[in-house]
Amino acid sequence: MDKIVVSSCLAGIKCRYDGTCKKDEYVSSLVEKGIAVPMCPEVLGGLSTPREPSEIVGDKVLTKSGRDVTKNYYDGANMVLDYCKKHNIKKVIFKDKSPSCGKCIYDGTFSGKLINKPGITTALLLENNIKVEVR
Repeated sequence: MDKIVVSSCLAGIKCRYDGTCKKDEYVSSLVEKGIAVPMCPEVLGGLSTPREPSEIVGDKVLTKSGRDVTKNYYDGANMVLDYCKKHNIKKVIFKDKSPSCGKCIYDGTFSGKLINKPGITTALLLENNIKVEVR
């Protein structure tokens, strides 16, 4: 089986904005077997854990208090893409609803409403013909 990249939070790493994880047993088993490499685009982009929640608002990524963290999100996304290209990775498994990794994300109003739009990293990977599965 070819190597894949997975969201670190699905692998059990406490890197989500609230300092928790969303461990997925299947994803964790892939990491344990050496098939998957865990990555968190938000942390790679320089954001701390825990951190203020962020959502995509127009063409920016803003924290709930209005701080612009767009550059962090794009930096992390580009690092994931570079890794995938360097290691010929064609598939990732990401955490849905994330402004980085989701295929379905929050609408930018911080109201809990979801929209069918990819997160920053997911969009970049899809543009580069990398398959994105979400959980």
